[in-house]
Amino acid sequence: MQYETRFCTHCATPLALITQAEDSGDVERLRCPACGWTHWNNPTPVLAAIVEIDGKVLLARNAAWPGKMFALITGFMEAGESPQAGIAREVKEETNLDVQSSALVGSYEFLRMNQVIIAYHVVATGQVRLSPELVDYRLYDLQDLKCWPAGTGYALADWLRTRGHEPVFFTDEENAERRRGLDLPPKD
Repeated sequence: MQYETRFCTHCATPLALITQAEDSGDVERLRCPACGWTHWNNPTPVLAAIVEIDGKVLLARNAAWPGKMFALITGFMEAGESPQAGIAREVKEETNLDVQSSALVGSYEFLRMNQVIIAYHVVATGQVRLSPELVDYRLYDLQDLKCWPAGTGYALADWLRTRGHEPVFFTDEENAERRRGLDLPPKD
């Protein structure tokens, strides 16, 4: 479900598309005609973890995803935390694993969701216990991993290259099968 900002967060007036001069010239954005507040629609930072346990990579399945779709551990940064602290928190919350070390892999666009993904490789220890948000996980040897054509899949591919593995991507057909059912409306 995609949400959109429709009202001013300061005075609750309905927003309108208003053109205004900005540093780059005239720009049309959602703005408040009463108080002048601007909805910038900036991308949201999302953290992603390539979780390594005993030399294997953990991929998990979100409860809302189709049965064949597994991906990296992800989550939103909280106000006041660094990306490294945030990824350690997310890994702990979603898998019960303790992050022993983390290294930045890179940042990746996820335009469809208006997000910027900040991806880390983390080495973790402990016993996996999934949060209610996740329903399954698998541990993969590096040579058995397949990447998907989206932000976190590109992060996984970049990391695999640093480990001496040329990444293999799902074919278009495989990726469509993996995602089948993802874009269906929720059942009542």
